[in-house]
Amino acid sequence: MEKPGIAISRLAGALGAEISGVNLAEAGYDNIYPDIHQAFLDHAVLVVRKQDLKPDQLVTFSKKFGTLESHVLEAFNLQETPEVLMISNVKEDGKPIGAINAGQYWHSDLSYMQHPTQASLLHAQKVPSYGGDTMFTSMTQAYNELSDPMKSFLSGLTAVHDYTNAYDTFFCDIPDRPPLSEEVKSKVPPVEHPVIRAHPETGNKAIYVNPGFTRHIEGLTAQESREILDFLFAHCHQPHLIYRHMWAPGDLVIWDNRCTCHLAVADYDMAEHRHMIRTSVEGDIPA
Repeated sequence: MEKPGIAISRLAGALGAEISGVNLAEAGYDNIYPDIHQAFLDHAVLVVRKQDLKPDQLVTFSKKFGTLESHVLEAFNLQETPEVLMISNVKEDGKPIGAINAGQYWHSDLSYMQHPTQASLLHAQKVPSYGGDTMFTSMTQAYNELSDPMKSFLSGLTAVHDYTNAYDTFFCDIPDRPPLSEEVKSKVPPVEHPVIRAHPETGNKAIYVNPGFTRHIEGLTAQESREILDFLFAHCHQPHLIYRHMWAPGDLVIWDNRCTCHLAVADYDMAEHRHMIRTSVEGDIPA
């Protein structure tokens, strides 16, 4: 699809599109934002390459999508622009300046919040010479491919999402990610969300569970919950549902957390810097 000054091209079968012909560091993109937003709804993951963005410019553009929220790991939010989270393996005085080893498991951003993230915008500033890709999967297409009896069974079920699940499961042996403090835990108590949610703008249904933050399905035995979740995770992570993004400096990737999950691939040399900044747009209560 082409518009004056902007081109949108698909990147994969289930989700993903690239936008070209736009410089988001400059003012004057208001007239093309409706096209960007429609592409966001149509493709769920957008890639905008060669963007030289300062944190405040990323914040300005991100606010077009809605109200920004700050991450609960406040130490990794930029002081001058606290809406910006640093995701980085860069260290100063022996300590990481950003969230290290972030997102190296399938998850939907902040699904453990009452109002989970609607959109995430991630800008690459430094990337390793190889590896460090991010994979995205379409939870909408995954829902569409379920059988009708399975759709009926899952309809009406809720699942508990808990930030501490990621620490218990994935960060327990990583010294650079110490256990969460009691203060942080108090800010993110477990929440319940529907296993199947409807997108508030498109109406499309999507599976809304993820290995990172979903602990269990309410009303089922522990074994039933585990087996259903394992089935859904395997179903959602099939290769044909996935777009894999290979990062380059200046890439801006925007994704819709209401209908996708993503995973950062940890296959790069940690001696090489991978430094990114991210904003998050607050969403509604899943329904």
